[in-house]
Amino acid sequence: MSTGINGDNKAEAMNGTKKVEERSLGSYYDLYIPTSFDPENQVTLYLGDCLEFLATLPDESVQLVITSPPYNIGKEYEDALDIEQYKAQQRAIIEECIRVLKPEGSICWQVGNYVNKGEIIPLDILLYDCFKNKGLKLRNRIIWYFGHGLHCKNRFSGRYETIMWFTKSNDYIFNLNEVRVPQKYPGKRHFKGDKQGELSGNPLGKNPSDVWEIPNVKANHVEKTDHPCQFPVSLVQRLVLSMSNEGDMVLDPFMGAGSTAVAALLSQRRAAGAELVERYHQIAQERIRQAIAGDIKVRADKPVYEPPAESKLTTNLWKTEEQLPLVDFITTD
Repeated sequence: MSTGINGDNKAEAMNGTKKVEERSLGSYYDLYIPTSFDPENQVTLYLGDCLEFLATLPDESVQLVITSPPYNIGKEYEDALDIEQYKAQQRAIIEECIRVLKPEGSICWQVGNYVNKGEIIPLDILLYDCFKNKGLKLRNRIIWYFGHGLHCKNRFSGRYETIMWFTKSNDYIFNLNEVRVPQKYPGKRHFKGDKQGELSGNPLGKNPSDVWEIPNVKANHVEKTDHPCQFPVSLVQRLVLSMSNEGDMVLDPFMGAGSTAVAALLSQRRAAGAELVERYHQIAQERIRQAIAGDIKVRADKPVYEPPAESKLTTNLWKTEEQLPLVDFITTD
């Protein structure tokens, strides 16, 4: 099966950097997206329970699993369960993802906190042994930091979530050069040794580290849909580019608004996944078609915008002449 794009048109449509010209986009937006898995599909999007879908995938057929599962907080697509029931549910899905993962493959499980009566339970800590007990190896615990979110009154406001990156073996794909970021000091030079005076950095940029500042998808974000817990394409694309190669299969068992599929398709990978809620399944289909047409809007992986220092939004209107800077309260006595 295929998405209906022939070889010549596929390369142009999958470019992701320009619109398809001299061709009606209608043919792409009417594109049939298969619901049954076939390794030759460019994309597969199943409507229904992810365990039902995973059962149809052959062993070792997927290079990369990226997902953000429900956090057990009672959203419309989940039932709030006892925490041990939730862990058992997640374990069953994780074990199926491990089964379909290739020996050189990776799993990225992006989670936040379960909150119960003001107490938080970090889901990465809760779920860690679901992977470890199956022999997977944790390569990074990536911190996804974002500057905006709910404001708490009885604890510090949460501004990060985590991505657990596991590999199935010690022989795994990692394309660091594909995701390097600009260096802070690109002109820095070695100050001693045989390379004294030579540029000390990598010409392609630096390792992005395990702390990523990427804006979350809020109301004015260019990627925002009706899905309440949508993660940004640029976050997923770093994982796709670094942990898979072109043509590889990327799986998301909780597809949501389709961000994983969009990132995979824009990076010339294949994508497969399931979504339980029909409304979100339709949103994902629409975004997948836009990605194939090269007509989707995404926020580029770039530094977070810093507003001008003298703008209205950055001027402190709360400050009065009676307020003293903190340094004035410090004495030398």
